[in-house]
Amino acid sequence: MTTEIATIGGGCFWCLEAVYQQLRGVEQVESGYSGGPRPDPTYEQVCDGNTGHAEVVRITFDPAVVSYREILEIFFTIHDPTTLNRQGNDRGTQYRSVIYTHSDAQMATAHQVIAEMAHVWDAPIVTELAEAPVFYKAEAYHQDYYINNPMQSYCAFVVEPKVAKFRQYFADKVRQS
Repeated sequence: MTTEIATIGGGCFWCLEAVYQQLRGVEQVESGYSGGPRPDPTYEQVCDGNTGHAEVVRITFDPAVVSYREILEIFFTIHDPTTLNRQGNDRGTQYRSVIYTHSDAQMATAHQVIAEMAHVWDAPIVTELAEAPVFYKAEAYHQDYYINNPMQSYCAFVVEPKVAKFRQYFADKVRQS
């Protein structure tokens, strides 16, 4: 099996991780940090907003099962790409909307999807689009966060609605347990 990598950020990485872990064709989702110059940042440093990094997820997927385009269509459905450096109450550059591409084909697809989505949203899309920089895996307690903490208040009030929206709009793409 040939896999590809997608790296995206749209607010707290727990939300994206929880959604993409349920997507059929996804082999692995890792929460982490990308986009800033500081090597090996910690969560505390990224939260201070001084590292330049965004909270992102690195998704390993089988393109024979789920396409990169579908990954981006889900991305633009479950977060608001029109709010600069913010998703809901999460504010700061670490919560920016970002797509980091791993190939010229991904870059072209991302440009196409952003152009298409511009007609869906009432405000301009502010999603950053760039070639993938270094990815730094987040601390172990951030991995599988929603799976391990479904009753935690942030998960119940922020993550769960995004998971529910994914399951509603992309029911045919949900991994069967």
